[in-house]
Amino acid sequence: MAEPGGVSIIIVPEGSEESRTYALSPGRIRFLTGLGITLVVVVLGLAASWSFMARRALAADDLARQVDSLTARQGQMEALAQRLADLEGRYNHIRSLFGSVDRPESDLWLPRAGGSTGLAGGAGQNSAEPTEWPLTVPGFVTQPLVEETEDSEGEHPGIDIAVPTDSYVRAAGSGQVVDAASDPTYGLFVLIDHGSGYRTLYGHASTLLVDRGQEVQRGEVIALSGSTGRSTAPHLHFEILRYGEPVDPLSMVTPP
Repeated sequence: MAEPGGVSIIIVPEGSEESRTYALSPGRIRFLTGLGITLVVVVLGLAASWSFMARRALAADDLARQVDSLTARQGQMEALAQRLADLEGRYNHIRSLFGSVDRPESDLWLPRAGGSTGLAGGAGQNSAEPTEWPLTVPGFVTQPLVEETEDSEGEHPGIDIAVPTDSYVRAAGSGQVVDAASDPTYGLFVLIDHGSGYRTLYGHASTLLVDRGQEVQRGEVIALSGSTGRSTAPHLHFEILRYGEPVDPLSMVTPP
C-alpha cells in the first residue's frame, strides 16, 4: 500500500497474469520532481551558454574581418601617400625646369623689356599683333591646337602650356580687354582684341588682374595662371583667333 499522499504504479506485463506494484512515497515523488526540474534547468543553461558562445564566436569572426579590412585600407592609404609624395617630387622637379616664377613687384604692370617677339617678331613689328610668348617662364606645351574634323574626337582651338600656379600671364600683343570673367570650361579667362581681326584668349587663370574695357600693352601682366574651370592641373590655355577662326599659336609665337 502506498503511503497517504503517495502514488502506486501497477505494471502488468503483456500475456502475464502477474502484476507488479511500485509504491512512490511523497518524499520520493518530491525527489524525482526536483531532479527533473534540475535536469531541465541544466539543459536550458547549457543551451543558453552554447548560444552565447556561438554569438561570441561569430562576433570574433566579424571583428577579425574588420581588422583585416582596416589593415588592407591602411596599406592602400600608405601606398597612396607614397604615390602623392612621388608626384609632388616630380612636380617640384618639373617646376624647377620651368624656372622660378618670382618677379620683382615693380615688374608686375610693366611690359617685359627686350623679350622675344616670336617668329613674326623683330624690328618694326606691330605691337598689337599677338606674337609675344604669353608667359614669363618657358612652360611646356602639353596639348597642341587640334582642328575639328570628322575623324577627330574633338576640337582644341588653342594650346595648353603647363606652368606652376600663379605664374605671370602676359598679353601677347597690345589691345583692349573685351572680356575678363569666369566660364565653366575656361575658368577665369581674359579675352583681348588686338585689332586687324586678331583676338587672344587666356584661360584657367587663378587670378585676373585686368578689367573689361581696359587697354593693355604688349607683355603686360594680365592674370596669374591656375587650374580653374575644366582643368586637371595648373596650366595656361592660350588661343589666337583671326576673324573668329583659330590660328595655331605656335605659328606666331616662340617659347623663350
